[in-house]
Amino acid sequence: MSIFSERLKELRKKRGYTQSELAKYMNMRQGSYTKWETGMTEPRIESLIKLADLLEVSIDWLFGRE
Repeated sequence: MSIFSERLKELRKKRGYTQSELAKYMNMRQGSYTKWETGMTEPRIESLIKLADLLEVSIDWLFGRE
């Protein structure tokens, strides 16, 4: 599991969202979102910006650069 996937899962839980809720917010299927949290794939920059805004963190933090 990558730093990104670990932090994404941690933040989702901390903010009280389900995977389904975040997938809906991101306009994607839950299965695709789950792949982000398991480290199978990573989102494109447009999705990263949207996630970082929603979760109130920087993209750098999501990838362990802060």
